[in-house]
Amino acid sequence: MKKGLVVIGIIIAAFVLVGVMLMSSYNNFVSLQENVDQSYAQIENQLQRRLDLIPNLVNTVKGYASHEKEVIASISDARARLAGAKTVEEEATANAELSGALSRLLVVVENYPNLKADQQFTQLMDELSGTENRISVARKDYNDQVAVYNKRVKQFPGAIIAGITGFDEKEYFNADPKAAGAPKVDFGGNGE
Repeated sequence: MKKGLVVIGIIIAAFVLVGVMLMSSYNNFVSLQENVDQSYAQIENQLQRRLDLIPNLVNTVKGYASHEKEVIASISDARARLAGAKTVEEEATANAELSGALSRLLVVVENYPNLKADQQFTQLMDELSGTENRISVARKDYNDQVAVYNKRVKQFPGAIIAGITGFDEKEYFNADPKAAGAPKVDFGGNGE
């Protein structure tokens, strides 16, 4: 009889131990997922800041470079795509398009010395530059959090618990593959 109680006690203790380990692992996944979500929110916060700055910048440039409609239109289109992005991949692609359009705008600005000297334009460019740096830091922080989370999801025994509880791998915020190459800048205007 005493031996039976000891066996039952050991079985109950084993179940309790496994339950505590499962709860702890689940809570760890929840914490890691929240860290990823929080980091992503910071990217969105900085992207929104940039989206808010761009109309002021475009309006300032319009006053000086009214015949540069194509560049201004590409910025507006890229801004709209970024604002409408629903997934990390869509947001990363739209972000790269907007960055490219802003780079083309900077090339156009070189042709307008009065614009470069304009105090409002200079202030907006400084704010935009600071925001670009914040976006870069936020992307790095997000990708670091995703790496920690994904490692936990893929490693044993986390992979088993993640599979049971529905924790899936997260997407990295990657640059658009086209961003790997340097943009072609043609100052001659011949299009070659």
